[in-house]
Amino acid sequence: MYLTREEERILDGERGWAEQICMQILAKLGDLFGANQLIPIASAHISGVSYKTLGDAPIEFLKALTENNAKAKVNATLNPSSIGQMLFQNKFPKKFHARQKTILELFQKMHVKPVLTCTPYYIEKPALNAHLAWAESSAAIYANSVLKAWTNREGSPSALAAAIIGKTPDYGFHQAENRKATTLVKIEAKLRSEADYGALGILVGKKLQSGIPFFQGLKPLENDCLKQLGAALASTGNINMFHYGQMPKEEIEKMVITQKELEQTAKNLSTAGSETKPDLVFIGCPHCSLNEIKQIAQILNGQTINDSIRLWICTSRHIKQRAAPYIEAIQKTGASIITDTCAVVTWTHILGINTIMTNSAKTAYYAPTLNKAQTIFAPLEECLKTALQP
Repeated sequence: MYLTREEERILDGERGWAEQICMQILAKLGDLFGANQLIPIASAHISGVSYKTLGDAPIEFLKALTENNAKAKVNATLNPSSIGQMLFQNKFPKKFHARQKTILELFQKMHVKPVLTCTPYYIEKPALNAHLAWAESSAAIYANSVLKAWTNREGSPSALAAAIIGKTPDYGFHQAENRKATTLVKIEAKLRSEADYGALGILVGKKLQSGIPFFQGLKPLENDCLKQLGAALASTGNINMFHYGQMPKEEIEKMVITQKELEQTAKNLSTAGSETKPDLVFIGCPHCSLNEIKQIAQILNGQTINDSIRLWICTSRHIKQRAAPYIEAIQKTGASIITDTCAVVTWTHILGINTIMTNSAKTAYYAPTLNKAQTIFAPLEECLKTALQP
């Protein structure tokens, strides 16, 4: 991969160890994927923040970076952590709290903003065709597909390295020829809710495994449905972009999605028995938008949450602040508005949660392994009605 003279100086260590190691990461990545050069990025979004998923090993590396004066050169943001605000106080071992605090402090020393959300595009929408280095899978696919920005699905180390250098290798989804649809997906099923879009993503991700689907007949109710579709696609397949709208001109492979397949996929996302009641109803994976918060408030309509069921609504602090009147109405029902974390990246089993009901196909797919929980998958309205007093 070609490096400019300045980039060579960084690689040779003339700008210090921190930038040298970051340049080494990017150069190795570029060589691996056949990039010709590094290109500037507008922003970086870094995963690998939750202590639950990160563990102890990377903490020393983060410390070494800060001790060598590493600083982000572009707008850089963080994914959710493993511990939210007051709701989780004294619920987990002190070690967990201490290690999570250390991780966040180290990132902040590097000028990475602790927004702690998987939907950074609600805080600052990237410009059309902006090049990014985003590590969160659901955010990367949303950026490419809906926002029309350009990013690969980065790993946490490469996203952090890109933030510190301000550049990323020019390969993959940074190049127009790699962003074309590879499979035409004809939808013969009816998509009635955001949960159906999630089930569609799970199904197509499993079938394709890789490539770029074009969804024929996709009529999104709103961007929140596309968010669920993308998050699910990225969960079951190495899929970082999808298309909809104007049909591709080229002849490509075809796939048909039937009503029966979609219904079976949705059914399979529920692992709990038909008579099982949830310990937790969880909404907000990916984190809720302002529109979703408003919708939740309208459905709950001042009713009271069942004492035997917890209702978590996960969002960012940014959206929580913007949605203040709706947040207040939701909290009066007994529901919990949670920021900075989500059910998938915290220790729900320690909280005695054995069954999770959710409208997120991504959560339903991951919870049996990551949360050691049974799942009930259903649309938003059904989830909320289950949480209410009988």
